[in-house]
Amino acid sequence: MGSADAAQAGSCTASGARCVVLVGMMGAGKTTVGRELARRLGRHFTDSDHEISARTGVTIPVIFDVEGEDGFRKRESCVIDELTHQGDLVLATGGGVVLAPQNRALLKSRCTVVYLDVPPTVLWERTRHDRNRPLLQVDDPKSRIEALYRERDPLYREVAHIVVAGGRGSAKSMVRKIEKALQNPCAN
Repeated sequence: MGSADAAQAGSCTASGARCVVLVGMMGAGKTTVGRELARRLGRHFTDSDHEISARTGVTIPVIFDVEGEDGFRKRESCVIDELTHQGDLVLATGGGVVLAPQNRALLKSRCTVVYLDVPPTVLWERTRHDRNRPLLQVDDPKSRIEALYRERDPLYREVAHIVVAGGRGSAKSMVRKIEKALQNPCAN
């Protein structure tokens, strides 16, 4: 997708009253960027993983332990379906939200989707000490991140209206790139 700055993917989609959804790998900065973007746009902010934890009363790793990834993904789809009806929302999603075709369809049709594309090496640096990442509780978490990135990158690009290259610079610089792309939805 074009340059290291925000790039437009697919058809032109203005943010208007549509929710703005951030997708990308774990450690891409969706929550940090999302909070700042919501503040600057005067919108509410929600993190879908935090919402799932609040509703269940347990952490994501506990849900994975008790219900497995399939159980978690079902909960995630229900929350995404509900939250994407809110037009004044900036929503940070879990890294695997794009795995379910129905989630991709909902996000693409109801929201302006921003993919925070961060290289696997940066993701590894950001997540390597985090024990709250169930998918990284394996013998070789760095290789796992690389494999997840290869699997998910095409799905993120499929659903994204805007792609922002990350990994360098601050969250505020990423927010500025997103704001610029939202103001000029048909710019390349």
